[in-house]
Formats: sequence, structure tokens, C-alpha cells
Amino acid sequence: MRLVSLLGLPFAAALVGAASFKDCQHKVKESIHGPPRGWYKHAPAPKHHMLELKIALPQPKFPELEQHLWEVSDPSHTRYGAHLSKEETDALMAPHPETLDIVSEWLASHGLAEEDLIRSSANDWVTIHVPVGLAEDMLNTTYHVYKDSKTGESMVRTTSYSLPEILHEHVDLIQPTTMFARFKAFKSSLHWTDLAQPPVSNSPNGTITGPAGNQVDASCNNTVTISCLKQLYNSVGYNTSATNGNQLGLTGYLEQYANNMDLQQFYQLENPSAYGSNYTFVSINGGLNNQSYADAGIEADLDTQFGFGLTWPTPGTFYSTGGEPPFTPDMLSPTDTNEPYSYWLDYVLSQDTLPQTISTSYGDDEQTVPYTYATRVCAGMAALGARGVSVMFSSGDGGVGDGDANPATQECYSNDGRNVTKFLPAFPASCPYVTAVGATINIPETAVFFSGGGFSDYFLRPSYQDAAVSEYLAKLAPGTYEGLYNPYGRAYPDVAAQGYNFLVVYQGNTTYVAGTSCSSPTFASFVSMLNDARISNGKTPLGFLNPFLYSSGYAALNDITEGNNPGCGTEGFNATVGWDPVTGSGTPDFEKLMALVLSMP
Repeated sequence: MRLVSLLGLPFAAALVGAASFKDCQHKVKESIHGPPRGWYKHAPAPKHHMLELKIALPQPKFPELEQHLWEVSDPSHTRYGAHLSKEETDALMAPHPETLDIVSEWLASHGLAEEDLIRSSANDWVTIHVPVGLAEDMLNTTYHVYKDSKTGESMVRTTSYSLPEILHEHVDLIQPTTMFARFKAFKSSLHWTDLAQPPVSNSPNGTITGPAGNQVDASCNNTVTISCLKQLYNSVGYNTSATNGNQLGLTGYLEQYANNMDLQQFYQLENPSAYGSNYTFVSINGGLNNQSYADAGIEADLDTQFGFGLTWPTPGTFYSTGGEPPFTPDMLSPTDTNEPYSYWLDYVLSQDTLPQTISTSYGDDEQTVPYTYATRVCAGMAALGARGVSVMFSSGDGGVGDGDANPATQECYSNDGRNVTKFLPAFPASCPYVTAVGATINIPETAVFFSGGGFSDYFLRPSYQDAAVSEYLAKLAPGTYEGLYNPYGRAYPDVAAQGYNFLVVYQGNTTYVAGTSCSSPTFASFVSMLNDARISNGKTPLGFLNPFLYSSGYAALNDITEGNNPGCGTEGFNATVGWDPVTGSGTPDFEKLMALVLSMP
């Protein structure tokens, strides 16, 4: 018998529901074999430590939303460009009304009234703040403080939780419970003297012929600037509009603050026309806008300087999202929260208008993110694509390994109790609804050794990349890396861009950075320019890029055929003719891409 909804009823009425749930047998909802390698159980979690639990409710209409995504993103489909509104995506992400009722009744049975709940725009996420003791009662589990033996950082987590059986079909997941994701910026400093690939020597006459046949300053082989990228990727003569409605969005996490003094100094150095311009700052989940030089974030500086510098005067938005999992248990810090993608998604999906292009340079090993959570975050990315947003993610800095940019120190082990050696794909780059960006170096371009790439263990290969990936796999010698990767998984990256020797201004000084953190905002900037061209010509923005890239867009990319991405004690995959899991289908040729996208509906 279905329980009567308690929404809006007096608290006394909740006692009926409370009794019913207490009589209902608990059943394990989610469990993991144990914490990831390097984490150990330190102590019981303090009962009064506050947790912010996020409850994901099922989205029964998601297959319909996904169908919309495929249709509006396919240039050959009659609905191409007919992106959905916020209200339309909300309706397709909404839970069944019965789910809302039953989950509300369960929460009320534990003393949580409607005013204690925070609901997402589509009502598919419910957020509550509860002490560990209450969470343990609700989830029939025991939380512990887990410590990382390398860093000493801690998280309050459990390896298993249960729910009343009646709730299982009405709740997809609850976190933080079993998720030990570290969530890091995909950037690397240039202090790898034993690993760094030497730049090509300057040519005698001071220029190099780029892939488009144009001349590129030879200095670009040692120092990558805005001018270098515009030359290399063939956009020198293109000027974006400040008023056609096009926007570029960049994300910041983990207390990475974009310093405005650094930005203005960078503009003076690399794009004087942009000097004095600014961007829109948006705080999410308490994200700060700390302008102290001492607190400037090199990742945030890199993203804003090159992203907004390349696309100026296109209006830019920087999202600062607060919250990161590690905390110091001795201090009983209240900042032990979820990894922040869900907060960012909650916010942007609740907005009526969004930037047409968004880049993110953060991620983690796929296996540290529970499958249920990864699929829900990925579904949120699909909703962004259906709304016409092109979403780019860095592919990672560990080659085929664990995100450690030094292949010699990588630990590539499965997290399923078997501890077998395996390649470790990155998430969210492995989500089939985003465009993952790998990294190149030098002119002529080759793959840079840290360029993350491989095959998802969670997501099946989407049909849009079947032909390209099958062709690549057919070239591999029989048995190559057998058992180390999933040949049926979503393959990444999709594309690439320069990712080494980027000159940035950081805390008032110029310095060099590298990583796919450079590549993603770079590729996204050229996508933003393409959206600018389409909007100025009365066309819709490109939206989710991958169906276009794999069907025809690849012909307007510079194919990268040399280099590899070592890791896990192997040489990794090789770049080759056509798509490969190091540089995808290649780097942008803006003029070719613009001609192509302006020829589409």
C-alpha cells in the first residue's frame, strides 16, 4: 500500500509515516569493497559532525531528454539546433510525483520538515544538513574518519549504506557516503626536469609554417601566448562581438581564485585591447572571490587569462564553486562536503540563460567516483547539451594513468579489492555528453606525454564515435594492453589543443604552466568564437559538439599523428592518423571550422 503524502501536513501526521518506515526492512543500497588505495580507517566519525547529504531521485523521462539531445546536436537531423528551454529540461529531469511523496514522508519520519529541505530546480536532488548520528540512523550505517596515508587529509565516509526497501526504487543515490573522489585541477608545473619534452629549436628566419600553411612565430615553440594560439589555430583576422549575446563560461573550484590584478597585467602583456575589461563573477555554494595576491590560484588565473583573453570582447562568466571533501578531523571542520560538480550543476541548470560555451579543467579518476554518482552528474551534462551549451573538460594529466603527471610514480590499480593493474580513465572526461580535450606540444604539433586518454569503465561507447574508435582499435596489434582497458567503453579525448609552456601572470609575476588545464579553455575559446560567428549570422549555437565533430567536424581539425601518453608501466596509446585516445581527432583550424559551421542549418 502506498503511503499517504505528508507534504504540507502537520508534524503529528508524520508519525504514521514514521511508524511505517521503522517497520520496513532496510536493504543495502550501495557498497564498495573498501576505500581507495592509500586511504585507511582512522577513527569513528564524531556523532555531531555535520554532513550535507545530497539525495538523487530517479529521472524516469531521461531517455526522452537524451533523444532530444541526439536530435538537436546532429547537423543532419531536421531538429538540429532546436535546443530545449530550462522549463523543458526540468520537466524531463523531474521525478515521478509518487517519488517526491514517499521520499518526503521518509525524511519527515526522521524529523525533517519541508523547510529543512533544499530542492533542485527539477526537484531531482534533495539536500539536507544532518549530524553524523542522524545520518547513521537514516542510512543504517556507521561513518568513520578515513585518512589518506600520503597527504594526511581526511574524509568522513562509509563503505556501505542501506535504505528501507520501499525507498530503493525512489532513490538513485545518497552522497557523501561511499565516494572518495579527490577532485583535482588538471594542471602541472614545469618543474619536471627529468620528464619535460624539450621544445623544438627556433627556425633561422623566426617563423614556422603552421598546419594551416600560415606562418607562426618561432618563439611559440618555447612560449605559448594568445598571439601564438591565434596564429597556430588560424583565427588572427577574426574579431568577436561584445553585443550579440554570445558568452564564455569558466569554472573554478577548490579555493582557486582568479586574481583580477594578474588578469589586467596579463592583458597588458598579451592582449592590450582587453586591458580594463572585466568578467561576471558568480558565487556557488559559498565560492569566494578572494583578491589577495597571496591567495591567487594559478589554475583560475590560467583559465581566465587565456579563456577571456582569447575571446575578448565576448562577455565572460567565472563560476566560483565552494566545497571540497578533505578536512582536518581534529578541528571538526564543517567543510567536509560532496565533490562540487553537483553544486555547480544544480546552479547552472536552474538558470534561464547560460553561456553557450563552458570549460572545466578539473576531474578525478573515474573509479573513485561511484558509478551511480557519475551517471547522475553525466545526465546533468546531457541536460546542458540539450539546452545548447557546448561543455568542454580537460582529459587529465596522467596519460593512461592515475592523474600523476610522472609516469614513473603512478599507481594504476583497480579499486575493486583485486588490486589488479589497469589503466585509469578520468571523469567527467569519460562522460559521453561532454567534449574531452587532450594536449599537444610544439609546432609541428605532437601529443604531449601527459595527455589523458583512454576508455571508460562506466559508460559504453556512444554511437557517434563507433566508426572512428573501431578504426583505431583495428590498428592495434592483437593483444595490445589486453585486460588493461575496456575496448567497449566511451573513448576520449575527442579533440586536443596546445598544453605546454603557457605564459601566465601569477601573483604579479610571469611563469609557465602546462597541463590539459591549458588545452580545455583554449579549445573552448575557439568554440566560443564559432558560436559567435553562428549567432552573428542568425544561427543557433553549436550546443553539444560531439555528433558534429565525429560526423564532419573532424575534417576541419589538424590531425596529430605523433606522440603517446605513457602510464601504468606502459608506453600508453599512440597518436596516429585519424582519431586516437591521446589527441582525439586533433586541434582546431578556425577558418575551416567556421566555414563548416556556417554552412550548417
